[in-house]
Amino acid sequence: MAKGRTRRGAAIRAAYGLASWALVPLAPVLLKRRLAKGRELPARWREKLGYATLPRPKGRLVWLHAVGLGETMALRGLIQALAAQAPDLEFLITSGTRGSAEVIARDMPPKCRHQFLPLDAAPFLSRFLEHWRPDLAIWSEQDLWPGAIFAAQARGIPQALVNARMAARSYESRRRLAPLYRAAFEALAVIDAQDAATARHLSALGAPGVTVSGSLKPAAPPLGAGQAQLDALQTALAGRRVWLAASCHPGDEAEALAAQATRPDDLLILAPRFIDRADAIAQSVQARGLRLAQRSKGDEPSPEIQVYLADTLGEMGLWYRLADLALVGGGFDAIGGHNPWEAVQLGCPVLHGPDTANFMADYAALDATGAARCVARGALAQAMPNPEEAAKMAAQAQALVTEATQNVSALAARLMALMEAQSCR
Repeated sequence: MAKGRTRRGAAIRAAYGLASWALVPLAPVLLKRRLAKGRELPARWREKLGYATLPRPKGRLVWLHAVGLGETMALRGLIQALAAQAPDLEFLITSGTRGSAEVIARDMPPKCRHQFLPLDAAPFLSRFLEHWRPDLAIWSEQDLWPGAIFAAQARGIPQALVNARMAARSYESRRRLAPLYRAAFEALAVIDAQDAATARHLSALGAPGVTVSGSLKPAAPPLGAGQAQLDALQTALAGRRVWLAASCHPGDEAEALAAQATRPDDLLILAPRFIDRADAIAQSVQARGLRLAQRSKGDEPSPEIQVYLADTLGEMGLWYRLADLALVGGGFDAIGGHNPWEAVQLGCPVLHGPDTANFMADYAALDATGAARCVARGALAQAMPNPEEAAKMAAQAQALVTEATQNVSALAARLMALMEAQSCR
């Protein structure tokens, strides 16, 4: 039986590798089109063809991959735990989106560097792996690329999947490719999920020995903020109650603006998920008769301002530090919610809408302990905690962060053991 699985896995790997060659002549054309639309960085788009733009550091290198901004930032806690156990380690972070590259560059952990993951075709991956020669490869959440996994496997690089997340809808879309996923999972020595539902879905797709350690996100270090900017804004806002709508979408903004209309002396900071919507958001604010200042235009949140539009990238650490509480977005727009832990790590109590599909286990844990509060549509103003309630919410949330940090340290030890075992062969 095992031999049969091995033969099937080898056949699938060979077939996938052969099929991936069809991408090779198309890739430069597709990437140049994306470049023309501003979706690639001009100096770095060739990284997606496997051409490195940075040198490989000396010594042992851990390669970690996540698809986008939130997933990439979540890796920082695991990197911190690995570095604590082996201070000699160097780290390579890869991702796929321009936004993730730009934001991680502003909050890069020590001994780390970022590159874009090459497209999943043999020549690009070979070029990438020959340059970087990682000693351990770590895949995160849902972004698994079979070609890259098979290429790393062929080079004897130990691999793991951590922080895995797979909702029922994602599982159903992957079932048709179960043999391919099974072959990829067989190349991974550690497969660790965020929750039991994900573990069941991964097992049903053929993943062996799935364990559950919870989310990496609570254990990530707090987002950074420029001290001079923080000091200046704290001085300007002294004596005012400040609250934040973070990573917001139109539905979140409608709820936040309706609530702000009942609190004219407070300041609402609106930090949209996509800053290219800034003009439309500004029009919505003004249509409600609320006085607006806009960060990207250099405006200041003077005492008469009621809404401060934070339409810039990489400053969420600043806004969470200024806010007395945060409505974390994505809960009113069929988005599935966004990461609540960035707020929690900075002592900011969390409110959220009813749709939390992307962070179901996270919000369930926070809500169950009173560390966060789910808000029905139209009820945001009434749901806001008073200062005493907010302090209790923040304390409950910190207890969950402590537990998650311990779980990530244990996971880091398992990953270190993988690398040590490989070096002894």
